Amino acid sequence: MVKVVVVEDEALVRKGIVLAINWAQLGCVVVGEAENGLAGLQIIKRLAPDIVITDMKMPQMDGVQMLAQLAQNGIQVEAIILSAHSDFSYAQSAVKLGVVDYVLKPFADGELEAAVEKAKSRLPKQHNPPTQQDILSFQIKKGDKSRYVAMAMDCIAQQYGQPGISVASVAEELAISEGYLSRVFKKETNHTFNNYLTRYRMHKAMQLLKDCRLKVYEVADAVGYQDTTYFSTLFKKLTGLSPSEYQASGQ
Repeated sequence: MVKVVVVEDEALVRKGIVLAINWAQLGCVVVGEAENGLAGLQIIKRLAPDIVITDMKMPQMDGVQMLAQLAQNGIQVEAIILSAHSDFSYAQSAVKLGVVDYVLKPFADGELEAAVEKAKSRLPKQHNPPTQQDILSFQIKKGDKSRYVAMAMDCIAQQYGQPGISVASVAEELAISEGYLSRVFKKETNHTFNNYLTRYRMHKAMQLLKDCRLKVYEVADAVGYQDTTYFSTLFKKLTGLSPSEYQASGQ
């Protein structure tokens, strides 16, 4: 998954970006968010995202200052600038920093998603695996082979909370061989079945951890892990934070 950090001082706008966009379909996961450039700078240094979506004007440190500081520190990210102001001088500052796109708020439906896709296209190929949308589009060319991949992904979306889900159980449900499903899934998604399942579960876990009333073991159980320690290890490997650290950060 491509890692994204959102830096925006307006809480409603920030939460709207984090929660309203189907990040999984874009092949992305939001690993952090911040309310100003100064906090964003620290989160970006810690989480090393691939893409940063940042507002232009913010208290303490604005978006351009934050990106300039990152560049000075040798930290490379693909950045998308958001602004309610169409001031050309701001746009010039952003362009000089090599930002991917400059999006005016309020942005139209699909506009930010298009900017994210543009940012992904500039990432190294290993950071840009096919998304669910890519696979379903590929179905037109590959016929019933991709139909099985799409059906397997649907099974994961419906059964990720069940500890017993596996490539064997899904293959049996689809009435195809385990070996065939493993091969075609890997070929068309660039992920093994288990790798995709793990990433899907972690994405759901991040959403659940936003509710501070939930315990880590409850989240682990909800996404299909009976071993909380194992769940925490996988979560940290993907996000750079333990579940409790992620929850405490309020991201």
